[in-house]
Amino acid sequence: MVRPTIKQVAELAGVSTATVSRALAGATNVSPALTSRIESAVAELGYSGNVIASSLRRNRTDTIGMVVPDISNPFFTALIQHVDHALAQRGWQMLLCDAQSDVDIEARRLESLVTRRVDGVIVSPTHETGSAAAVRSAAARTPVVQVDRRARDTDTDWVGIDDDYAQSLVVGHLRDRGVRSAAFVSSELTNSSTELRRDGFLKHADMQAITVIPQWIELGDYTVEWGQNAGRRILSGVSRPEAIVCADDLIALGVLQACRELDVEVPGDVIVIGFDDIPFAALSTPPLTTIAQPLASIATEGVRLLAEAIEGDPGRQLTRTSLGSTLVVRESSASTRVGSGVR
Repeated sequence: MVRPTIKQVAELAGVSTATVSRALAGATNVSPALTSRIESAVAELGYSGNVIASSLRRNRTDTIGMVVPDISNPFFTALIQHVDHALAQRGWQMLLCDAQSDVDIEARRLESLVTRRVDGVIVSPTHETGSAAAVRSAAARTPVVQVDRRARDTDTDWVGIDDDYAQSLVVGHLRDRGVRSAAFVSSELTNSSTELRRDGFLKHADMQAITVIPQWIELGDYTVEWGQNAGRRILSGVSRPEAIVCADDLIALGVLQACRELDVEVPGDVIVIGFDDIPFAALSTPPLTTIAQPLASIATEGVRLLAEAIEGDPGRQLTRTSLGSTLVVRESSASTRVGSGVR
């Protein structure tokens, strides 16, 4: 029995074979009506595409690898969703890997993706220097785009936000609230985003004459538990800052827990600000003021850059794109305050 072909499906549906391929791959740029017509033609003919054979003919797998530092972090969960949506619009599938915040695991995941012949890789590196060798090795064999974070001394496209600009929004907000002293809680300075956020905060705090003393800078990891522990130390110190700025929302949620434990009112006694605008930020008590990243734009631009790299234009230049961010003001900083310096 002769098996039906994709050309016959296209003829019966009255579309091109390319449209059939996109529809069967789940691309979102094919209208529901057209998809329904193609599915009817597939059912009528009993067509079953040979994905492996098609991939070999085209030297493509239509699969993109993605590696993130920690899939349990809601920020990366949201970023993954946006990237998956952007890939689906091109008829591409995602093969997702969790680096578990370990550069050795990350290196093995990248090697595995390249070995599986993915068409390209989107990665948010775990460590600014420790991830560099693995990212370079992958980029030498397949197109790679870095998102959010980037490893040092790597020649790939990158898209993320301007962390310095984001901190200017945070510190400007503190100034407008009359804050004269502030603490900063973050993870260890092991990735580009963390370092840029710390440096940006200190620079803009100095420009606005907001006092920051060494005891108010706490570096640990991106977890609620760390934020809670750091918050306890800062709030139980001899002097207490008027604001606590956090490098991500998980840390800020932990700081809010510490405030409740110590009967410190937010924002009456201390302002708390996060970063990333994860879904829990709006649901915390009080709702958290935070920086919102344009995740949909980061994902769309990252996939676009990867598509360009896959096409292999010999004259193409590497691109590093910094996008803007937005300060979302909620109750954790919403009251009007009159700063009085270090208390």
